[in-house]
Formats: sequence, C-alpha cells, structure tokens
Amino acid sequence: MKNYIPKMYKKNIYEIDYDKLKSNNIKCLLFDLDNTLLKVNKEIPKKDTCDLMSKLKKDFSIYIVSNNSNKKRLSTAAEKLGVSYIRLAMKPFSRGFKKVQKKSGFTKEEMCLIGDQLMTDVLGGNRYGIFTILIDPLSKNELKVTGINRFFENRKLKKLAKNNLFKRGEYYG
Repeated sequence: MKNYIPKMYKKNIYEIDYDKLKSNNIKCLLFDLDNTLLKVNKEIPKKDTCDLMSKLKKDFSIYIVSNNSNKKRLSTAAEKLGVSYIRLAMKPFSRGFKKVQKKSGFTKEEMCLIGDQLMTDVLGGNRYGIFTILIDPLSKNELKVTGINRFFENRKLKKLAKNNLFKRGEYYG
C-alpha cells in the first residue's frame, strides 16, 4: 500500500514548495501532461503555467513524462513550456523514468515526479524510487483510458482512507 502514498500532496502545481524540493537536493522535475500541466481538451498551456516553468527552469531540469501517444500535442506543449518530453512513458512502469535518468544523468534521489494520478504517476514514481507529488486533476474531463484508471484509483483511495494512510483533499508536504 505504501507505493500508492505520495510523499507530498498539493491542490495544484502552483502550491508546491519548490524551494523545499531544491533544499532536499531535487534537481530534476518530471511533470505529467494531461490534467497536471494541461487540460485534456487543450493544446496550449496557460500563461501562468508557462511562467511557472520559466521560473523553475532556473533551478531544475524539467521533463514532461506522459503516457500520451499524441506526439503533436505533446511536442506543442513542451515547446511552448520550453521543456523536454518523453512520450509513451508507460507509467507505472519504469520506461519513461529510465529515459529521463539516462538523458539527464540525475540520480533517483535528485528526481521528483508530479502528477494527478495515483495509479500511474504515484505508483510508478514510488516503485522507481523517486520523490512523488500528487496534485488534484485540472479537470473532470479525461481520456477514456484514464477513466479506467480512476475506477481503480477510487477503490484504492477508499482503502487508504479506511486505514488512515491517505485521504483525497487533505493536503500535506
């Protein structure tokens, strides 16, 4: 069950204490794309997301690590944000994380994954051994495959809450 518990839980990417991450030797941020940086029905990130990435690039290497197969959408978002990306990451498996680690040269202890899904982002990041941050999804609109993940996620969330291990909406970190 511990692999489903994020190290930090925040409402959105703007409420994360990036200075705290930096002081904990995090040097590489891996962001999920869909419903983390960008709503699934949007092509271009909002200005405040672009501004945040611009600010973060001063202190961190940044990658989008997405299971999304839409290369045009992913490359457009990454270009607009000025960051690198890994598509078809196959989270919760380690493929995408290994690619970032190989490209960047960072250790697992220097990497942090930020995403909106327990079943792909948190589980994958925790199993790989990197710091994980869960945020709430930007929108209720989701890809069909995400709907399947949310079904299993909701079951896991109920179990975690029943055991007082994690509860959606109770932010920490």
